[in-house]
Amino acid sequence: MAAAAICLGAAGPAWALDVTKSVDVAASPEAVWKTIGGFCGIGDWHPVIEKCALSKKGGKAVRTLSLKGGGTIVEEEESRNDTKMDYTYTILEGPLPVTDYHSTIMVAKAGSGSKVTWKGTFKAKGAPDAKAEEAIAGVYEAGLKGIADKAK
Repeated sequence: MAAAAICLGAAGPAWALDVTKSVDVAASPEAVWKTIGGFCGIGDWHPVIEKCALSKKGGKAVRTLSLKGGGTIVEEEESRNDTKMDYTYTILEGPLPVTDYHSTIMVAKAGSGSKVTWKGTFKAKGAPDAKAEEAIAGVYEAGLKGIADKAK
């Protein structure tokens, strides 16, 4: 029975992948959350974002990210909780090798400072799983470094 389930699973849809990255920041959670800012705040701290334009679609915030060197990513905010200091979003379109992408960025108290965690689940699209994971990990690592550098 288990072998049949494994065979069916292998023939079924791709399994979701997930990537989680975090960074410790020597600043209060409130200061870090302020640094992260609103949904378009990513344009102020992520090194590959040249410009962020905010719009609305069906009552939800949508950001259009212009990337340095060319390319555009369109993302929709699914939920935001300023009290808990987190927000979740999905990619609507863009050049990353992923589909069914959902991600959350959150800030929590850690010792005398903060811990910022960025996690996402997605499926690889047009690339091997490892390449999709590598692409997302690179986005998160660069962004977290940008937040840590700016929130000091």
